[in-house]
Amino acid sequence: MKAFIVSRLHSFRHAFRGWFYALRTQRNAWIHSVVATIVFILGLWLQLSPLDWAIIILTIAMVFAAEFMNTAIEAVVDLASPDTHPLAKIAKDVGAAAVLVAALAAIIIGLLLLGPPLWLKLTPLFTGK
Repeated sequence: MKAFIVSRLHSFRHAFRGWFYALRTQRNAWIHSVVATIVFILGLWLQLSPLDWAIIILTIAMVFAAEFMNTAIEAVVDLASPDTHPLAKIAKDVGAAAVLVAALAAIIIGLLLLGPPLWLKLTPLFTGK
């Protein structure tokens, strides 16, 4: 049992090391982090429902998972093909496309979930009512 727990702790350490590597080296991971923080603060201010929070959290996780997978793909491609190769470019481009799809979906989900309550809170500020 002790060996199992120790191996799980090592797995978590490796996972966090990968997470911090992506944050240190990938500019887009920082952008995703800033946007996720803003969304989180807005969600608190707007008092989102538990279902909305679940969707927001899954959406943020989807974007980070895509970004992390793209980073892993880029590293493996660079290792396997240090020279420029058309297939290496395809792999990197498709990985980047996965992040783009996740980010665009996140924007749409954010607008759908945050837009209406944000509009209700901000409208009185501009109309004076």
